Amino acid sequence: MKKSILIVFALLFFTTASFAQNVISLFNGANNFFQLLEDGKFTEAYGNFDETVKAKLSEEQLKKMWTDIHTALGKSKSLEAVQSKTQGDFFAVTVEGEFERGTQSFILGFNKTQKIVGLFLAPKPVVSKYLAPSYADTTLYAEKTAYLNSPGHQLAAVITTPKNLKSFPMVVFVHGSGPADMDETVGPNKPFKDLAAGLAAQGIGSIRYVKRTMVYAQEFRKTFTVKEEVMDDAVAALAMAKTIPGADSKNIYLFGHSLGGMLAPRIAAQVPDLSGVILAAAPARKLSELMLEQNKYLFDKVADTAKLAKTQFDLATAEIAKGNITQLGTMKPDSAILGIPASYWVDINNYDQVAAAKKLIKPRIFIIQGGNDFQVGQKDFDLWKAGLSGNQNAEFKFYPELNHLLSQQVEKGTGVQYQAFSSVSATLINDIVAWIKIK
Repeated sequence: MKKSILIVFALLFFTTASFAQNVISLFNGANNFFQLLEDGKFTEAYGNFDETVKAKLSEEQLKKMWTDIHTALGKSKSLEAVQSKTQGDFFAVTVEGEFERGTQSFILGFNKTQKIVGLFLAPKPVVSKYLAPSYADTTLYAEKTAYLNSPGHQLAAVITTPKNLKSFPMVVFVHGSGPADMDETVGPNKPFKDLAAGLAAQGIGSIRYVKRTMVYAQEFRKTFTVKEEVMDDAVAALAMAKTIPGADSKNIYLFGHSLGGMLAPRIAAQVPDLSGVILAAAPARKLSELMLEQNKYLFDKVADTAKLAKTQFDLATAEIAKGNITQLGTMKPDSAILGIPASYWVDINNYDQVAAAKKLIKPRIFIIQGGNDFQVGQKDFDLWKAGLSGNQNAEFKFYPELNHLLSQQVEKGTGVQYQAFSSVSATLINDIVAWIKIK
């Protein structure tokens, strides 16, 4: 069973979570319960139930339920806790399940002692499907699959190139945090796929690839930093971009989204001949500060003023504060903080992305930010703008209507918004094209 990588960043970048008694603890409890079911350890799994449930549900019935699910849907490919919220004195955790022949989500009810008091099959939501945007004119470009190779790793990739052009710029897309496919799929939305199509239709090629955390998840259960998570593969993809037939090797760009944008200056420092970097919804602050702000936003959005809810918020705040470390001290590098090794926190907290961008000499910089983005906001945009105010190579554009997935929205929502389909803004794509073509 694949477990979630970087659980906290699911909150930071692609969350639908509300606040729970102890989000990390509840998520781990839910994941461990399903891991026991997958391992056939039904007695141990059954031990997680409260006595009131055991009076109504036998261990044999639990085993039969799980066997029936496997019969209907096949073996599980992933089971991950994705959402938690208060239900009176109880805590409901939603676990998304992906199986060989379909999907099924589950809801686990926990009491205050974190014993399971309910297990339910969640009704399948009506989710809109991905649709190709109007600017994706396939007569103007071609796509082919390939593999991105970096030492010891091979990642599936898609190369998108404009037709009937002998020379064209290339863009490499770098993901936000957590596991992600080559399209950076979130619900029915595929931001990188949209961007690749929109750019290619106007004469700009691109490379997008599966993020390492999705393919080599087992490597991220030990010590690691953003070097292994993001940077090594981004540098390899930029080198690959120069080898694409028709690509102008002196016209290569990096498009970093969210965490990818935050790390873009650091990546660019390793690729001195890079023509430009695009920072889309890129944090200018420390991740822990952003997480605290997101927690406050979502807490206020729920508008739950109950004493229990406030206690949960305070617990979440205290957990996040543990990620503020800048040195290990007596801690081991693989010590877990919010499910992430201490080595990761020390590395990312000692990185000043605005200062790193100021040190860049050659590459042009384009910073874009949406006003309906509840995950990374105008405060970050303003910090980038202030920090790079003297850089004549830097350009800034604020889009009041865009959310974190770069699509137009009528309001600033929550992660639930990501379950509705909406393409990347055509206006944004046109602006990126115009910026790239003004060499």
